[in-house]
Amino acid sequence: MMQRTITLIAGPTASGKSALALQMAQEKNALIINTDSMQVYDVLNILTARPTEVDTAIVPHYLYGYVNPTLHYSVGQWLCDVGKLLNTFTSKSLIFVGGTGLYFRALLGGISEIPHIPDAVRQKWRFRLDKEGAENLYRRLLQVDAVLAEKISSQDGQRIVRALEVYDATGKKLSWWQKKKTLPLISPDCSEKILLIPPRQWLYERIHKRLDSMIERGALEEVFAMKKLMLSPLLPAMKAIGISEFIAYLDGYRSFENALETVKMQTRRYAKRQMTWFRHQFDETWTLISSYEEL
Repeated sequence: MMQRTITLIAGPTASGKSALALQMAQEKNALIINTDSMQVYDVLNILTARPTEVDTAIVPHYLYGYVNPTLHYSVGQWLCDVGKLLNTFTSKSLIFVGGTGLYFRALLGGISEIPHIPDAVRQKWRFRLDKEGAENLYRRLLQVDAVLAEKISSQDGQRIVRALEVYDATGKKLSWWQKKKTLPLISPDCSEKILLIPPRQWLYERIHKRLDSMIERGALEEVFAMKKLMLSPLLPAMKAIGISEFIAYLDGYRSFENALETVKMQTRRYAKRQMTWFRHQFDETWTLISSYEEL
């Protein structure tokens, strides 16, 4: 009987990590588990590059496209769903693949058990961010949680708002909550960890070709479907690269060519941020490769 293995495959968008996961899953008779924060959402099948029906027919894939885009879905909820899978498939080999570094870090190191923040509190602080700006809210954060404030930029509106909403809702500093971590679901010592970072020029060319292919396969129809839902732009699903740009095109505020070039640029920048994050946050226990032929 083949021994159970757990493999983690991380990499920037369009790096070929899903193809590598599919290949390894067939070799190991393993299941594939999504480790990407955007691929959890329904509707955005093409735009977030979810596995195709052909892929899912070859190997079972889990935690893809099952969350309603009207919902806030957190890393804590993802860990809960992963835990259920680990309890269900106790002897099956598993492959976690995706580009969300925080998911991998939580999987291997646990997360802070921060209570649910009411939507009203979230909306209040996002409204204040829009009205007052990040720097004004940063000064407020310095008063309530100086420890955390020293770790983030005064321009990082999202992280500033997150810290303020946690303090507002719980009465405790986010830096306090961050010290109270859950146990990791997977031991770092009991898993194979692969970091796929291709040459930058190759990756950028692949990003461009993939986006052109997404348009041909119906990405704009997905954007139109999201537009019809009339969702708040603050929802995580609405922050998927391409949503706001192509909605602006559909509404007549920009040309298609301008929207597509902007999406390509935003995707390149996102891939660069991912690569920087992985290189700084992942330790030497991760095997760094530039293509899956190296394995």
